[in-house]
Amino acid sequence: MEEDPEQTAAEPVASSGQSEEGANDASDIPPNISDADAFKILWGMKMKKRQKKPLLPETVTELVTEDGGKVYIVGTAHFSDSSKRDVVKTIQEVQPDVVVVELCQYRVSMLKMDEKTLLKEAKEINLEKLQQAIKQNGVMSGLMQMLLLKVSAHITEQLGMAPGGEFREAFKEASKVPFCKFHLGDRPIPVTFKRAIAALSVWQKVKLAWGLCFLSDPISKDDVEKCKQKDLLEQMMAEMIGEFPDLHRTIVSERDVYLTYMLKQAAKKTELPRTSETEPRKFIPSVVVGVVGMGHVPGIEKHWSEELNIQEIMSVPPPSTSSKILRSVVKVTFFGLVGYGFYRVGKRTVQFVLSSPTTTRCLQRISKFRL
Repeated sequence: MEEDPEQTAAEPVASSGQSEEGANDASDIPPNISDADAFKILWGMKMKKRQKKPLLPETVTELVTEDGGKVYIVGTAHFSDSSKRDVVKTIQEVQPDVVVVELCQYRVSMLKMDEKTLLKEAKEINLEKLQQAIKQNGVMSGLMQMLLLKVSAHITEQLGMAPGGEFREAFKEASKVPFCKFHLGDRPIPVTFKRAIAALSVWQKVKLAWGLCFLSDPISKDDVEKCKQKDLLEQMMAEMIGEFPDLHRTIVSERDVYLTYMLKQAAKKTELPRTSETEPRKFIPSVVVGVVGMGHVPGIEKHWSEELNIQEIMSVPPPSTSSKILRSVVKVTFFGLVGYGFYRVGKRTVQFVLSSPTTTRCLQRISKFRL
């Protein structure tokens, strides 16, 4: 499976717009002025708010492009209130031209759902969701996705907080910045899951699934905040690499490359707004805010100065023989359990019907009629 990243993960789901603070700026524009003057006023307001030396949270890493563009990467913990505040603060300070988040088009719905709905959705894992995941990603990838959703649901239940809050804050704040685009910067999740499954041996798949199925350790908000500490996070990553090095490569390292590529694409020079096609095109270095999990920040820094080609990590290798066998076993087991369930229900139903007085009388009459 191959997808064009320019048309999927990088495609903006929101473009420039003004709300709240932005709406107040727009109300300061005199009525009956030309589009050109309105653009100039809005752009001037944006440049006035853009701090030359922004006061940024400690979780922000600043990178520079070859043509002078600036990229501010906010490293977040995905279930953290302070991460949300870091995102809001950074966007307000730097007034970016583009905001890039660690999401793909398959998870974009979380941006517009309210917290209450998301909290309910995150806690509920049912057969319908399992069927949808299998239909979308295949049997093994779908089952793995459901297991990871179970982990997310466990954290949601422990903390009472829906995932993706920092991305929703980024979406809202980007809409307040004039001429700011919003990009999805993560690799499509079906590609990631299929590559991850293909990279694991049968034993590793069983071991990982077992660990995820029986995850029950309590998680506190302090534990979540620790995930924003680079040293501690790198130690946790090292432990994970020791257990599943191939899984780490596909889920973390490859996505480091992909996110870096998308951030560099977003950081290309920004074209100043034009009021007509005849107006000369002018470009300036871009300012970009990237919102990603803290675990991806070291990898993005590592790959920032490299020439990147993402075609290889967008392909899905054919399943191995062992994977085909395991997939067949899973299918047979699943349908066998379903069939056995129907058999048990059907047997009980037949026994119940046959034992009822009405059925007994009917059978006696039929027997006499035949005699």
